[in-house]
Amino acid sequence: MIRDATPDDFAAILALNDAAVQFTSAMDAARLRQLHAQAAYHRVVDVDGKLAAFLLALRERAAYDSPNYLWFQRGYSRFLYIDRIVVDAAVRGHGIGVQLYDDLFAFAARTHATRVTCEFDLDPPNPASEKFHARFGFREVGRQRVGSARKQVSLQLRELADGTV
Repeated sequence: MIRDATPDDFAAILALNDAAVQFTSAMDAARLRQLHAQAAYHRVVDVDGKLAAFLLALRERAAYDSPNYLWFQRGYSRFLYIDRIVVDAAVRGHGIGVQLYDDLFAFAARTHATRVTCEFDLDPPNPASEKFHARFGFREVGRQRVGSARKQVSLQLRELADGTV
């Protein structure tokens, strides 16, 4: 079941994020509260009564200091930026990420977003994320090194026709 995230979910969200930190950035409780307050979209998936996934996205002009978000902020006037999506390893491959992206694109259409943006790691490589995003029609619009240049990311964009999916 997909539903809006609440502060009661924060401990489970932090645990999921920590388990996938090699593909996301580290996040503590204060940072999660800040991102939740700024988020245009912050939803979770419950499976058998347990929080199994979350997706957090922000609109343009948020007060967010992520270098990837700021890259899109400099180049695009309107966008919905996927900051992070994490699916519990125990339920990967069951379509939960697809359900969240379908829900996010429905939200983008309702809120007249003109593009959805995100990034995934190239170095170290994340081929599963690359394949996943290609499935949804994302294309590379740039690359940059982040995290003291330890990571290289592919900056991705999917244009939406007049705010529709």
